[in-house]
Amino acid sequence: MTPVRAASSSLTRVARRTITRVLRGTGVLSLCRDSAWRQRRLLILCYHGISLDDEHLWNPELYVKPEHFESRLRMIADGGYTVLPLDEAVQRLYADQLPPRSVTLTFDDGTYDFLAAALPILKQYGFPATVYLTTYYVGRRAPVFNTAVQYVLWKSGRRLVDLFPITGAHDEADVSTRLGRWHILASLRRFANTHRLHGEQEDALVAALATLVGVDYNQILDSRLLQLLSPEEVGALASQGVRFELHTHRHRTPSNRSLFLQEITDNRERLRALGVDQARHFCYPSGVHRDEMLPWLSESGIRSATTTDPGMATVRSEPLLLPRLVDTSVMSSIEFEGWLSGISTFLLRKSLGNAILAPLRRANKP
Repeated sequence: MTPVRAASSSLTRVARRTITRVLRGTGVLSLCRDSAWRQRRLLILCYHGISLDDEHLWNPELYVKPEHFESRLRMIADGGYTVLPLDEAVQRLYADQLPPRSVTLTFDDGTYDFLAAALPILKQYGFPATVYLTTYYVGRRAPVFNTAVQYVLWKSGRRLVDLFPITGAHDEADVSTRLGRWHILASLRRFANTHRLHGEQEDALVAALATLVGVDYNQILDSRLLQLLSPEEVGALASQGVRFELHTHRHRTPSNRSLFLQEITDNRERLRALGVDQARHFCYPSGVHRDEMLPWLSESGIRSATTTDPGMATVRSEPLLLPRLVDTSVMSSIEFEGWLSGISTFLLRKSLGNAILAPLRRANKP
């Protein structure tokens, strides 16, 4: 799961919203959206999950409601934006042949809610999408361990939890806070590693935690919350035109070259076994990227790699460090509109004024 990186700006979120509204009212948003400057830029959007239940309340940085997602696609359609498949978008970006108002839709991890909640809305608008699939949990009818532990603790509504009944050691934390939930997760992860628990044994550990805090784990299993797609679902989606790309096999980016390359190899081989050939685009798990990874990705035949650093891609962007905007439940419609038009790239800067208008004037000169 990818954390959202806050945009580095001297402006507060409220200030950015206010400025964007003013710019829309004065026609600057339209000027930016329709400019030659915007045509040479690609906005890559990132989504993690579309809520099947209350996931957006638990983690609004990772999950959005279906209504939120539908409203975004409606804005894209009503604004006349061109939604391109990722592979085509990257090719056209570096050939300097992007159509006006180019946007690409990407989804991280490959959770079941993509099929259940996102795909029907995508089909409604006829938009293509790319799923960066981490393959370790594909085919396992259980939620991802790390996210399941945190969700179960949040779902319990409890304040204090002591792991003694599970681990045999008193380990108490206030799980009404994110920090406390991370503490319990770290303790259970250490317990699993010490006892070499894997697969179904990890699932049993989550089930034991759910019992301890009074959460119906069978209901979570039956609803397939926090679970990845099945092999059959991946194959069916690929046959319908959904593109699957690389996200490592175990959702991690080792600092060791051999281990890093093995993650790519395992991910690619598993995708091939699922019927996905020629995976050549990559997404950094949790947004973690380091300079030494770039030659490793090149060595693996990767054409592009996306980050979670907000921005718009240009022909000058490093292909293995492409910026990407993570849409969240806390991002307002006006902020999203600002990003679609391109004006929000200027609001990341400390000085505005000519920083907004000068590039547009230059780009639109005959």
